[in-house]
Amino acid sequence: MVRIFAKSTLRQFWERRPDSEQYLKTWFDVASKSEWKTPNDVKKSYANASILKDNRVVFNIKGNSYRLVTKFNFEKQLIFIRFIGTHVEYNKIDANTI
Repeated sequence: MVRIFAKSTLRQFWERRPDSEQYLKTWFDVASKSEWKTPNDVKKSYANASILKDNRVVFNIKGNSYRLVTKFNFEKQLIFIRFIGTHVEYNKIDANTI
């Protein structure tokens, strides 16, 4: 089972953007129950996820309305939420370093 840091980040986002709530809850449920050992395992569950360097993965949320940037520690089964935002906000960051 994967530990995700931190659900509160997702909650704060969906409080500002209520249309994202169910999508983020679904992502959290799927991710927390996963046994992803490699980026390829993530792609099996989320074919549209973008695999970046340094074990970062970008997920499209709500039909690509939002972007969720995560950093994985596959060995320890940890996921760190690095960013959640709109495409406009996403385009202003460097997903490889955030």
